[in-house]
Amino acid sequence: MRGTRVPYLEPIVGAAWWTVGAAALDAGVGTVVLAAGIGLTGVLVMALRSRHGAGEPLPRGGRGRFLRLLGITVALVAVAATVLGNLSWGELAVPVAAAVVGVAALMLSSQLDERSLLALGGALMVLGAAGALLALSSAGALYPQGVVGLVAGGLFWLTSAHRTGLLSEARYRARR
Repeated sequence: MRGTRVPYLEPIVGAAWWTVGAAALDAGVGTVVLAAGIGLTGVLVMALRSRHGAGEPLPRGGRGRFLRLLGITVALVAVAATVLGNLSWGELAVPVAAAVVGVAALMLSSQLDERSLLALGGALMVLGAAGALLALSSAGALYPQGVVGLVAGGLFWLTSAHRTGLLSEARYRARR
Protein backbone atom coordinates (compact mmCIF):
# COMPACT_ATOMS: atom_id res chain seq x y z
CA MET A 1 0.00 0.00 0.00
CA ARG A 2 1.33 3.43 -0.89
CA GLY A 3 1.89 6.06 1.78
CA THR A 4 -0.77 8.59 2.68
CA ARG A 5 -0.16 12.30 2.40
CA VAL A 6 -1.57 14.56 5.12
CA PRO A 7 -3.33 11.73 7.01
CA TYR A 8 -4.72 13.95 9.78
CA LEU A 9 -6.43 16.50 7.52
CA GLU A 10 -9.90 14.96 7.36
CA PRO A 11 -10.25 14.01 11.06
CA ILE A 12 -9.32 17.53 12.18
CA VAL A 13 -11.56 19.26 9.64
CA GLY A 14 -14.31 16.76 10.49
CA ALA A 15 -14.02 17.69 14.16
CA ALA A 16 -14.35 21.36 13.27
CA TRP A 17 -17.49 20.69 11.22
CA TRP A 18 -18.89 18.46 13.97
CA THR A 19 -18.36 21.29 16.47
CA VAL A 20 -20.27 23.69 14.20
CA GLY A 21 -23.14 21.23 13.97
CA ALA A 22 -23.19 20.42 17.69
CA ALA A 23 -23.36 24.14 18.53
CA ALA A 24 -26.83 24.29 16.96
CA LEU A 25 -28.23 21.63 19.31
CA ASP A 26 -29.65 22.17 22.80
CA ALA A 27 -27.06 22.53 25.56
CA GLY A 28 -27.29 19.03 27.06
CA VAL A 29 -27.64 17.09 23.83
CA GLY A 30 -25.10 19.31 22.08
CA THR A 31 -22.49 18.64 24.76
CA VAL A 32 -22.94 14.88 24.50
CA VAL A 33 -22.83 14.97 20.69
CA LEU A 34 -19.73 17.19 20.78
CA ALA A 35 -17.99 14.89 23.25
CA ALA A 36 -18.76 11.86 21.07
CA GLY A 37 -17.32 13.65 18.05
CA ILE A 38 -14.16 14.67 19.87
CA GLY A 39 -13.77 11.09 21.09
CA LEU A 40 -14.17 9.72 17.57
CA THR A 41 -11.62 12.22 16.30
CA GLY A 42 -9.17 11.12 18.98
CA VAL A 43 -9.64 7.46 18.07
CA LEU A 44 -9.15 8.21 14.36
CA VAL A 45 -6.00 10.28 14.97
CA MET A 46 -4.50 7.60 17.23
CA ALA A 47 -5.24 4.87 14.68
CA LEU A 48 -3.74 6.97 11.90
CA ARG A 49 -0.68 7.85 13.96
CA SER A 50 0.07 4.19 14.68
CA ARG A 51 -0.52 3.26 11.04
CA HIS A 52 1.01 6.18 9.10
CA GLY A 53 3.10 8.22 11.53
CA ALA A 54 3.47 11.72 10.10
CA GLY A 55 2.48 10.54 6.64
CA GLU A 56 4.22 10.74 3.30
CA PRO A 57 5.73 14.16 2.53
CA LEU A 58 4.13 16.35 -0.09
CA PRO A 59 6.00 16.77 -3.39
CA ARG A 60 8.30 19.75 -3.89
CA GLY A 61 6.26 22.95 -3.65
CA GLY A 62 3.24 21.01 -2.42
CA ARG A 63 3.35 22.37 1.10
CA GLY A 64 3.16 25.96 -0.12
CA ARG A 65 0.29 25.13 -2.46
CA PHE A 66 -1.52 23.28 0.32
CA LEU A 67 -1.11 26.18 2.77
CA ARG A 68 -2.24 28.74 0.15
CA LEU A 69 -5.35 26.67 -0.56
CA LEU A 70 -6.04 26.39 3.16
CA GLY A 71 -5.57 30.13 3.71
CA ILE A 72 -7.72 31.14 0.76
CA THR A 73 -10.48 28.75 1.85
CA VAL A 74 -10.49 30.09 5.42
CA ALA A 75 -10.51 33.68 4.15
CA LEU A 76 -13.39 33.00 1.74
CA VAL A 77 -15.43 31.34 4.49
CA ALA A 78 -14.79 34.25 6.87
CA VAL A 79 -15.66 36.89 4.27
CA ALA A 80 -18.78 35.03 3.14
CA ALA A 81 -20.00 34.63 6.73
CA THR A 82 -19.40 38.31 7.46
CA VAL A 83 -21.09 39.54 4.29
CA LEU A 84 -24.07 37.20 4.70
CA GLY A 85 -24.43 38.24 8.33
CA ASN A 86 -24.45 41.93 7.38
CA LEU A 87 -27.08 41.28 4.70
CA SER A 88 -29.36 39.54 7.24
CA TRP A 89 -28.78 36.19 5.55
CA GLY A 90 -26.62 34.76 8.31
CA GLU A 91 -28.47 31.44 8.21
CA LEU A 92 -26.77 30.78 4.86
CA ALA A 93 -23.25 31.09 6.29
CA VAL A 94 -22.77 27.41 7.16
CA PRO A 95 -24.21 26.04 3.90
CA VAL A 96 -22.09 28.47 1.87
CA ALA A 97 -19.04 27.46 3.91
CA ALA A 98 -19.79 23.81 3.11
CA ALA A 99 -19.88 24.60 -0.61
CA VAL A 100 -16.62 26.58 -0.41
CA VAL A 101 -14.89 23.77 1.47
CA GLY A 102 -16.26 21.35 -1.13
CA VAL A 103 -14.60 23.33 -3.91
CA ALA A 104 -11.36 23.33 -1.90
CA ALA A 105 -11.58 19.55 -1.50
CA LEU A 106 -11.97 19.21 -5.27
CA MET A 107 -8.85 21.31 -5.78
CA LEU A 108 -6.96 19.38 -3.11
CA SER A 109 -7.78 16.05 -4.75
CA SER A 110 -5.44 16.77 -7.64
CA GLN A 111 -2.63 17.80 -5.33
CA LEU A 112 -2.90 14.70 -3.13
CA ASP A 113 -3.88 12.44 -6.04
CA GLU A 114 -6.87 11.12 -4.11
CA ARG A 115 -10.16 10.39 -5.84
CA SER A 116 -12.02 10.12 -2.55
CA LEU A 117 -11.57 13.88 -2.11
CA LEU A 118 -13.46 14.39 -5.38
CA ALA A 119 -16.44 12.55 -3.94
CA LEU A 120 -16.12 14.48 -0.68
CA GLY A 121 -16.01 17.80 -2.51
CA GLY A 122 -19.07 16.96 -4.57
CA ALA A 123 -20.97 15.75 -1.52
CA LEU A 124 -20.11 18.94 0.38
CA MET A 125 -21.32 21.12 -2.48
CA VAL A 126 -24.61 19.19 -2.63
CA LEU A 127 -24.87 19.40 1.16
CA GLY A 128 -24.29 23.16 0.97
CA ALA A 129 -27.04 23.57 -1.62
CA ALA A 130 -29.46 21.42 0.39
CA GLY A 131 -28.56 23.32 3.55
CA ALA A 132 -29.23 26.62 1.80
CA LEU A 133 -32.66 25.38 0.77
CA LEU A 134 -33.34 24.25 4.33
CA ALA A 135 -32.14 27.59 5.70
CA LEU A 136 -34.43 29.58 3.44
CA SER A 137 -37.50 27.47 4.17
CA SER A 138 -37.18 26.93 7.94
CA ALA A 139 -36.67 28.91 11.10
CA GLY A 140 -33.80 28.36 13.48
CA ALA A 141 -30.28 27.04 13.16
CA LEU A 142 -30.98 23.33 13.54
CA TYR A 143 -31.20 22.51 9.85
CA PRO A 144 -28.78 24.92 8.19
CA GLN A 145 -26.16 24.73 10.91
CA GLY A 146 -26.82 21.52 12.83
CA VAL A 147 -27.56 19.13 10.01
CA VAL A 148 -25.00 20.58 7.62
CA GLY A 149 -22.28 20.64 10.28
CA LEU A 150 -22.89 17.15 11.59
CA VAL A 151 -23.22 15.58 8.14
CA ALA A 152 -20.09 17.39 6.90
CA GLY A 153 -18.15 16.16 9.93
CA GLY A 154 -19.30 12.60 9.31
CA LEU A 155 -18.37 12.85 5.63
CA PHE A 156 -14.87 14.03 6.51
CA TRP A 157 -14.37 11.18 9.01
CA LEU A 158 -15.67 8.62 6.53
CA THR A 159 -13.38 9.96 3.81
CA SER A 160 -10.44 9.83 6.21
CA ALA A 161 -11.12 6.22 7.10
CA HIS A 162 -11.45 5.29 3.43
CA ARG A 163 -8.46 7.28 2.16
CA THR A 164 -6.08 5.97 4.79
CA GLY A 165 -7.17 2.34 4.51
CA LEU A 166 -8.91 2.02 7.88
CA LEU A 167 -12.20 0.97 6.26
CA SER A 168 -10.59 -1.75 4.16
CA GLU A 169 -8.73 -3.02 7.23
CA ALA A 170 -11.97 -3.14 9.22
CA ARG A 171 -13.70 -4.93 6.34
CA TYR A 172 -10.87 -7.48 6.18
CA ARG A 173 -11.05 -8.12 9.94
CA ALA A 174 -14.83 -8.55 9.78
CA ARG A 175 -14.49 -11.24 7.12
CA ARG A 176 -12.01 -13.32 9.10
